[in-house]
Amino acid sequence: MDYNNYDRGYAEPAMTAADYMSRTYRWMACGLVLTFATAFVTATSYTMLSLVSSLYLVLTIAELALVFTLSARVQKMSIGTARALFLAYSVLNGMVLSFYFLAFSVGTLVMAFLSSAVYFGLMAVYGRTTNRDLTGWGPKLMLGLIALMITSLIGGLFGFGFGGSLLYSGIGLVVFMLLTAYDTQKLHQVYAYYAYDSEMAERASIYGALTLYLDFINIFLFVVRLMGSRSRD
Repeated sequence: MDYNNYDRGYAEPAMTAADYMSRTYRWMACGLVLTFATAFVTATSYTMLSLVSSLYLVLTIAELALVFTLSARVQKMSIGTARALFLAYSVLNGMVLSFYFLAFSVGTLVMAFLSSAVYFGLMAVYGRTTNRDLTGWGPKLMLGLIALMITSLIGGLFGFGFGGSLLYSGIGLVVFMLLTAYDTQKLHQVYAYYAYDSEMAERASIYGALTLYLDFINIFLFVVRLMGSRSRD
């Protein structure tokens, strides 16, 4: 759907752009806090870690199902349901990512989080302030995501090697940094479309939070891998 140049006439918007973006980032932050808190609790609990280990595949499939459900049906579900699904996904993702808290030191994880926040923030500001239309990035970034997924499967089967792992992580980091700028700009196009419908704008802010949450998490994971590879070198 094209959100550019959408005009509703002279009616006053039901939600301001500032409020819309504030809600989006607030929900994104809630999701991140919930994910990292869940990952820490799981990694420090033998019972939780054993449960996650035995149900790892089930949990991974469940979180993918939640993402696809929220993405495909957010416009039709109630606001409460959309919020619940987003928070449920954040918890499941935290359980799945808990193994990173075992594989990497606390110092590496903290530095990776701070670096990710800087990278994410810079690209979000760029996406918000640039006068350049980033719509054309969409198809190229989608191809990049597909290439990353295929490469990840191949690497999982045959291994990357040190150089291949660094290259894969570096490319992945660049792709999700660009996605951050693209998604940030798109959020404002979505707002222009739904600004006059408070319920739809609220749903859109939750979906926007999920989109930015995924961008941040993936930036964090690629930064962790880069830092971990460098420390093992």
